[in-house]
Amino acid sequence: MTRPAVLQAVVGFVLLLNSVVGASRDHAVCDRIKTELGNNTVEPTESSYETLSTENWSQTVWAKPSCIVQPSSNEELSYVLTTLADRKVKFAVRSGGHSVVPGAANINGGALIDLQKFNAVEYDADKSVAVVGSGLRWKEVYAQLDPYNVTVVGGRVVDVGVGGLTLGGGLSYLADLYGLVCDNVVNFEVITAAGKVINANEETNPDLFWALKGGANNFGVVTRFTLKTYPIHDVWGGVRVYSLDALPALFDAMYEYQMVGNKDPYANIMLQAFPTNATIGAILNMVYLKPEESPEAFAPFQNIVPLVDMTKLQTLTELQSAAPLPELTRVNWFSSSFKTDRDLFKTVSEIVSSGPELDNIKNLTAGSLAFGWQPISSSAVLKGRAHGGNALGLEAVNQTWLVLDVGWWSPEDDELANNYTQSMINRIDEAAKSSNNYVDYIFMNDAAGDQPVFEHYGAENVEKLKGTAAKYDPNGVFQHLASGGFKLP
Repeated sequence: MTRPAVLQAVVGFVLLLNSVVGASRDHAVCDRIKTELGNNTVEPTESSYETLSTENWSQTVWAKPSCIVQPSSNEELSYVLTTLADRKVKFAVRSGGHSVVPGAANINGGALIDLQKFNAVEYDADKSVAVVGSGLRWKEVYAQLDPYNVTVVGGRVVDVGVGGLTLGGGLSYLADLYGLVCDNVVNFEVITAAGKVINANEETNPDLFWALKGGANNFGVVTRFTLKTYPIHDVWGGVRVYSLDALPALFDAMYEYQMVGNKDPYANIMLQAFPTNATIGAILNMVYLKPEESPEAFAPFQNIVPLVDMTKLQTLTELQSAAPLPELTRVNWFSSSFKTDRDLFKTVSEIVSSGPELDNIKNLTAGSLAFGWQPISSSAVLKGRAHGGNALGLEAVNQTWLVLDVGWWSPEDDELANNYTQSMINRIDEAAKSSNNYVDYIFMNDAAGDQPVFEHYGAENVEKLKGTAAKYDPNGVFQHLASGGFKLP
């Protein structure tokens, strides 16, 4: 055997040995945790393991952890975190499992910490806040608050988990009135890698308070969010469905809607279209946060005749519940941001509705692409600053956060599906840059795992985030052991 061949064999053996040792260690630690927590720890031999390990929305992030731990108290979670950190066992943390980023909410080997038992909602009418467990989904939060005729700045898709959306920034139909979801957190209850329970708010640990508003899972595990509540209950809105032929008119109307200098903050809208599926066509989500029919803010869209009009007076929870998560097999998404410009809108609309990549995606088994056109007004950014600011580094201008959602069937097509969609997002970014309309921001909640989200927060903000992580997690547990999701550069 030649020397290179011998070296290669030795390296292979060492890697295999490390893998075996690591797996053995993981299972031993899982056994130890199960001894302490009992039924709150699920191992691969148990009947509920398969369901829990594949609970994540997209199959691209299904995994096989050595155990799934479901702590029901701060004390239990503290024990789990310190045990994993002391023994250098990797782990992931799951709130709702909607993320498509590998490793963010599931893991192969190691431990998956499932927060579903942090599921309480406590409403304090005197303080106009709700304390919300991080294992909840938004539909559960809204249902608990509806009897009081109040709501929170939360997710637009009710099956999404509270934790990931909030720590990634979070977009809401209430954003123009009150800022992003993260901007409306009054207090984060956090458990650090050292097992310490701390609070982060304007007065206590304010640096961590700021960092958690967009800083993701880089500092600790948030167990409870104290959120501001607002007296919004009855609204007008719903969806209007159009054929794909209506897209040019819809984009023209969207430009007129977004160009308004003093936009009505009670009006919010999102355009979704499915260029690979003419049967579905285009869907306009319209929300007016008062019970007033056909408000003037939506005038640019009034002369575009829909195939179906489902707008009506209803509660905000009813409106949001009418848009459940689609049943897809494998999913990824990509994000881009740009300013409001008619020519750029036309260019982007051509890329997303007739680009050559669409035929490539359609040729994949069950290949599909949808885009979401999400107008963001300057008021949403300014409201966030008024609430103490966040880590996102946002520019206070009217802008669009575009998301491309790609779906497909087979793991064999993972690379192709991602490459085709990445090609489209690259062309959109290039068009925005060449026309001086590029916004240097990637919305984490809509970003692919390999998009450099933090690098677009700005150098100063990144340094502050890294300093905060070093202070509250000096051993880098959430950088190295909880290595999935978006990590600080």
